[in-house]
Amino acid sequence: LKAAPNSCSPSLARHKVVPSDHDLFCRVRLSCGIEMFSSKSLARGAVLLACISCSTAFSVGGVSGIFGRASNLRPASQRRSSVPFAPQMQLQGLREMMGTQGSGGAGAYSPLWKNEWGAAQVKETSLKPDEKVGILFLNLGGPETLDEVEDFLYNLFNDEDIIRLPNPLKPLQGFIARGIASRRAPNSRHAYESIGGGSPIVKLTSEQGEKLEQKLSAIGVNAKVYIGMRYWYPFTEEAVDKILEDGVNRLVILPLYPQYSISTTGSSIRLLDIIMRSSPKQWDPRKIDHTVIPDWYDHPGYLATQAKLIREKLVGFEDRADDVKVMFSAHGVPESYVKAGDPYKEQIEKCAEMIMAEVNRDAKSKFDYTLCFQSRVGPVKWLEPYTDTVLEELGASGLKNLVVVPLSFVSEHVETLEEIDQEYREVAEEAGIDNFMRVPALNSDPLFIDTLVDLTMTAIKKPALRVGETLDLYQKSTKELPGYPWEFGVTRAAEQTNGRLAMLGIASLAVAQVWQSGHCPTIEGPALAGREPFCAFLSRDGWAWLFGALDMLQM
Repeated sequence: LKAAPNSCSPSLARHKVVPSDHDLFCRVRLSCGIEMFSSKSLARGAVLLACISCSTAFSVGGVSGIFGRASNLRPASQRRSSVPFAPQMQLQGLREMMGTQGSGGAGAYSPLWKNEWGAAQVKETSLKPDEKVGILFLNLGGPETLDEVEDFLYNLFNDEDIIRLPNPLKPLQGFIARGIASRRAPNSRHAYESIGGGSPIVKLTSEQGEKLEQKLSAIGVNAKVYIGMRYWYPFTEEAVDKILEDGVNRLVILPLYPQYSISTTGSSIRLLDIIMRSSPKQWDPRKIDHTVIPDWYDHPGYLATQAKLIREKLVGFEDRADDVKVMFSAHGVPESYVKAGDPYKEQIEKCAEMIMAEVNRDAKSKFDYTLCFQSRVGPVKWLEPYTDTVLEELGASGLKNLVVVPLSFVSEHVETLEEIDQEYREVAEEAGIDNFMRVPALNSDPLFIDTLVDLTMTAIKKPALRVGETLDLYQKSTKELPGYPWEFGVTRAAEQTNGRLAMLGIASLAVAQVWQSGHCPTIEGPALAGREPFCAFLSRDGWAWLFGALDMLQM
């Protein structure tokens, strides 16, 4: 719109005076050359068009939330299309690109560099002399003293990837998390007290990092390991600050979770995504070239390490494999995650199968195994079968010898030292299993450290997989996790729902005004701050004016 020349007095712009008739009916020229619309008419038109826009809101879908997923913040050309199934096909292509094996077994893996495990040497690293290499370990974390237990539990349950509340209750996540933490704290303190008064996970993870640094240094790669825990010190945010402070320009992000899950690797990667998006200049790939190792459950070194530790417990049973059973106990996740596309369950099942294939490769007789899940929390259904249930069933079948393998755990912590070694051992003994043997976690086993070396060097050599791309590949291409059809709060669906309710309320107010007064008040001047515009669209003269204006536009 552009003002008609010499049609409006400049006095309105400079002084607070009563406008003349000429000023009140200041005209506007449209680009098509039509001149029309008094200020009075313009007010009516604005109200009518606003009401029409309100009515169309009831048929418009797909409104993006203010704090929606990061994919909604990206240009459409950069978003990955959704698929109605778990992204296994995409993951297979990723493994081929990154140089890790798929489901073809350990023989399908072609390592970048090594002669034998433990005797590796660099062939090519693609590192420049001035590059500072950092390796970011991501893990769960744990309280180191009994006084820290409740606050650790609060951080844990305040993560919606751990406790997913119904959508109407999400604004109360922190309040509910504090309540759960305070109720569970006494039992948790007792559990940590029984293993020495705190979690050893930070100490063990630090040892893994030191061993990795030493191995890399021995092959000519100077790198520094940073530890980022999700729910306790040292927090991921602290590790990120240190990485920036040290001037690292080549970063390998290595979650210490062999299998990918929304609730473990996904939660930590999403936190990193938030951090990086908040400081895009600092995390410009030209300054810090980072890459993610999203999962490594099928790495031959990891499989070999687990198989070696299992064989050590099976010594003496080589000729009587039927007298013993291997039981993999993995950390559980809610079943709804898997239904929504979380690859965790499938990766766990494949991992157990490949480990046992390695265990039985040269065995005189084949050892049998079973898989179960532990550590469930809350009333929702988690992955089955549950570990305690399987123990009771095995005992009832007459089994006396059992080798328990803590799968998905690379360090000893409360789930292995207390839950398996104490609680499940007691369940097994009560069920009649006399010989309960637990395989240790990987910790700093030399073969496992060599695995970390190989993972790091392969990631440096291969094309980078960014944090955002990891989320796109593993989570955003899956279906949304279940929620209620009517959501409230600051979410995508809530904006649509709340907006429609607001428009309905405004329309109801306008109708109520007309019904109470019996007619639509006459609009004198703009009056946009008054009550008249609310019912202008219900008046006969208002609609007549709108149709008249449309007729003028068509002339």
